[in-house]
Amino acid sequence: MERPTVIDLAAAPGSGESWGAPAWKVYAWGVAELLLVSNPWQISSRLRRAVLVAFGARIGDGVVLRPRLRVRFPWKLAIGDRSWIGEDVWLHNQDELTIGSDAVVSQGTFITTGSHAHRRDMALLTRPVTIEDGAWVTARCIVLGGSRIGVSALVKPGTVVSGEVPDGMVFGQPAGEVLGPRFT
Repeated sequence: MERPTVIDLAAAPGSGESWGAPAWKVYAWGVAELLLVSNPWQISSRLRRAVLVAFGARIGDGVVLRPRLRVRFPWKLAIGDRSWIGEDVWLHNQDELTIGSDAVVSQGTFITTGSHAHRRDMALLTRPVTIEDGAWVTARCIVLGGSRIGVSALVKPGTVVSGEVPDGMVFGQPAGEVLGPRFT
């Protein structure tokens, strides 16, 4: 049997190309995130918001940002008014990530806008993610690049989202499918 192809990762394109900011800003953000945003001892949502905004995030009024939040690039993040971002949420936004107003992203959820050209050269591929107004992404979900979660949609715990979740629908396990309307 022939050995499968192995991609030389040293030659993979994309390193640093998604930063969208100079290296000094990326490194300064890394320090600020560690000390003031992802730090579980730092309990002030107001301070967390101020640091994110200082690095370019667009965050509305009344947003709650819980401890252990991770944000890859705050300058590519927009969150509308009164939204809640739960503890241990990871926003791995190498592309634009937009979270509407009155939306909830619950504990342990991972949102990524990046992937790789896995059949070719492992080049970085990015696509934006949008979570519309009133949507609720419940605990421990994974939302992949190019996804849109509709207005007032609900994603059930542990679900992987890759694509469109229609407005007002409950989406979830076991097969990641529309299960029915959220509101009757």
